[in-house]
Amino acid sequence: MLGLINCCLFCCRFLVLEQFVGLKLSMFGGHVTVPVNSPHLRKSGSRQLFSELETSEMKGAGSTQLAAAAMLPSPVLLWRLKVMLFFLWGFSCCKISWDSVMRMSLDLRDLFLYEAFLYYNPLLLVTAAVWFWGANLWVFSQSNVNYSKIFDLDQNHLTHKEIWKVATWMTIIVPTSMTSYLYLYSHGEVSWAASQPVLLYTAVAIILIFPFDIFYLSSRFFLLRTLWRIVFPFQASLSILPSRYYSFDVDSCDYAIAFADFFVADILTSMSKVFSDLERSVCRMVHRQFIGRDYC
Repeated sequence: MLGLINCCLFCCRFLVLEQFVGLKLSMFGGHVTVPVNSPHLRKSGSRQLFSELETSEMKGAGSTQLAAAAMLPSPVLLWRLKVMLFFLWGFSCCKISWDSVMRMSLDLRDLFLYEAFLYYNPLLLVTAAVWFWGANLWVFSQSNVNYSKIFDLDQNHLTHKEIWKVATWMTIIVPTSMTSYLYLYSHGEVSWAASQPVLLYTAVAIILIFPFDIFYLSSRFFLLRTLWRIVFPFQASLSILPSRYYSFDVDSCDYAIAFADFFVADILTSMSKVFSDLERSVCRMVHRQFIGRDYC
């Protein structure tokens, strides 16, 4: 029994000595084979070391992303906050507008409401049309209708969510300008009140023709090109003339009439009352601001 114990101790000492000698040999250039998975000795360039480093880096990156995600509020909370601010803004506009109208006399109130309706009715109806156009795109997407191919749109066309975002900003800006007009007019600031619709229409025109890549540049220019083809149907005019009067292919011209032209022209035809009010409001604004007399 004692001999067996001495034999086990000798074997253990031999294994320890072998590892120590192998380590010394590797330090002085000797060749020694060390197990890769050994918890005590490991090569400096072994795969296990790099895998552990990569694992630790991945864990660190994952923990950083989780910490950043934990710092951001939830989308549901942001949506509720937006809805609450929207209703608060709507209540404020209604309250200010009501108080402004009640400050006026009965004789002045009718003229005042007529002018406010004349100035802001076109843009309010256009805002409603943008909301309904977003609803149409939502129905198309839910019904798997490839409307981008039907209207000859590129891959960067606006979706129904982006259309509704534009309609939301229009819903905020137009009533805010109208509330400012009502408030300034009721408090005797007639010149400042008259400048509110002028600034609004000027801002809309500038945004439509803004040449920089903001506010959906490709979509704005697609709309402007479509309106240009509707106002100046170049191909339709050339098709009436004999071919000897022009030396290019009409079918390959950039002014070729597309389905989008017919569709937008049909929408504009349905909005004839909007354009009638727009013409009268612009005429009234121009004559009051620059001429001083009302001819409209």
